Amino acid sequence: MTTRLLFTLPLVAALCACTTTDEIIVDRKGIDAAQYEADLAECRAYAEEVKTGEKAAKGAASGAVVAGVIGAIAGGSREAAARSAGVGAVGGGVSGAAEGERDEVRVVKNCLSGRGYRILN
Repeated sequence: MTTRLLFTLPLVAALCACTTTDEIIVDRKGIDAAQYEADLAECRAYAEEVKTGEKAAKGAASGAVVAGVIGAIAGGSREAAARSAGVGAVGGGVSGAAEGERDEVRVVKNCLSGRGYRILN
C-alpha cells in the first residue's frame, strides 16, 4: 500500500501543477479571431519541437540513480535500493515531463507575444 502511495503522490502533484497551451489567455480586444487561431496553431507547432519525452526519460534516469544510491546507503539492502530507485524514477520522470510542458507553454507564449498579442497569464 505504501509503495503505491509513493508512486501515486508525485504523479498526482505533477499533473495538478501542469499548465497546457489551452490555458493561455490572450487579450482578444481588437484582434482578428481567424488570424489569432492561425497564429496559435503555428506557435503550437513550434512548441512541439520541445523534447518533453526526452526530458521525462532523463528525469526518470537521474531520479532512479540518485534515489537508488540514497536507498542503498540508508537501507543497506538491494531491495531498499531498488525500491528507492523505482520511486526516484517515477518522481524524476514526472518532474522532467512537467518541465517539458512548462517549456512548451513558454514557447507558445513567447511566439504569440512576438506576433503582437498581449498575454494575460
